Amino acid sequence: MLKNFDINNLVRPNVKDLKPYSSARDEYQSTGTEMVFLDANENPFQTDVNRYPDPQQRNLKAELAKIKSVSRANILLGNGSDEVLDLLFRAFCEPGKDNIVTLPPTYGMYKVLANINNIENREILLEPGFQPNVDKILRETDAGTKMVFLCSPNNPTGNSFSEEKVLEILENFNGLVIIDEAYIDFSEKQSWLTKLQEFPNLVVTQTLSKAFGMAGIRLGICYASEEIIQILNKIKPPYNVNELSQQRALIRVLNLDQVNSEVTDILKQRELLSKVLLEIPFVEEVYASDANFVLVKVDNANKRYEQLLAKGIVIRNRTTQPLCENTLRFTVGTKPENEKLITALKSIN
Repeated sequence: MLKNFDINNLVRPNVKDLKPYSSARDEYQSTGTEMVFLDANENPFQTDVNRYPDPQQRNLKAELAKIKSVSRANILLGNGSDEVLDLLFRAFCEPGKDNIVTLPPTYGMYKVLANINNIENREILLEPGFQPNVDKILRETDAGTKMVFLCSPNNPTGNSFSEEKVLEILENFNGLVIIDEAYIDFSEKQSWLTKLQEFPNLVVTQTLSKAFGMAGIRLGICYASEEIIQILNKIKPPYNVNELSQQRALIRVLNLDQVNSEVTDILKQRELLSKVLLEIPFVEEVYASDANFVLVKVDNANKRYEQLLAKGIVIRNRTTQPLCENTLRFTVGTKPENEKLITALKSIN
C-alpha cells in the first residue's frame, strides 16, 4: 500500500477549483415517467437521436460494473481511450511545468498527448525482454512527475509486464500509475482492476475496440478511485459519448458469450500463426504475445513490408521504434485472412 498519497496534491489547482458545466440532462434524470422535455432546446420531432444522450452513460456503466466487479462510481467512459488519456493529462499535469514517464517501445499516443499538453515526456527504454527498468524509472521521477504510463500487454511488443515490477512502481511512486489494458482480454494474466481498492494511485484504462470488436464507435474506459473519477467528470465534455455509441456498446457487452467465443478463436489463430511464422526463412524471431497481434523480427523489415503490401497484405512496420529494429507487427485476423498471409509469406524471397 502506498503511504501518504493524496490526490489533491496532484490535481491542477484550476481544475480543483473548477465549477463544472451542468447540462440539462445532468439536472434532470429520467425516472421512467413520461415527461414533456422542454429543457434542453432539442428538436421535439422524433428521429431516435433528437434527444441528448445520458451524459453519465448510466445503463452502460451499470453493465460494465457487473462484468468487471467494480462500482459504477469507479468508471469513466470516453470517446475512445485517447480522450480518457487526454483528460488525465488535463486534470493532473500543469503545462510547461510537470512531466510524465513513458517506456518505449510503447503506444505512441502517450508521447503525442504529452506534446499537445506541453508536458515533458521522460522516456525510459524497456530492458531486454521488454520489461520496465524500475530502478531507473524511480530515479527519473521527481516532484513534478505526475504520471507513469505502463502499457500491459504492451503495444507493439505484445508482452505483459512482470507483476513484481508493476507492484514496485505502485508502491514507490507518489503519483498516478496508468496501466493501459487495451489488450487484457487476450491475456491469461489477471487485470490490475483487482488491485483498484488497494492502490489509490492506480488508474486502469481499457477499451471496447479490441476484444469487443467495436473500434468504429470509439469507446474507451477508465477505472480508478471515486475521487479520481469525480475529478475527470468535472472536465469531460458533457455529452462525450453519443447515443448511438452507448446503444451499440450496451448490446455488445450484454452478449459476452459471443465476445468470448471470438476471443477464443483469435487466441487459437494467434498460436497457429506464431508457429507458422517460425518456419518462414527470413523470420529471425517470433516474440511471445498476450495480445491479438504478434511482433516478429525479420531480416529486412522495410523490404518484407513492401513485398506483403504488393500482395494485398497490410501489416505494421515497427522498425523505427526503439528496440524494434527490423520488426513487423501482425494483427491476428480470421482463419481465411491468416491463411492468405501465410501463403503470401511463403511466396516471397
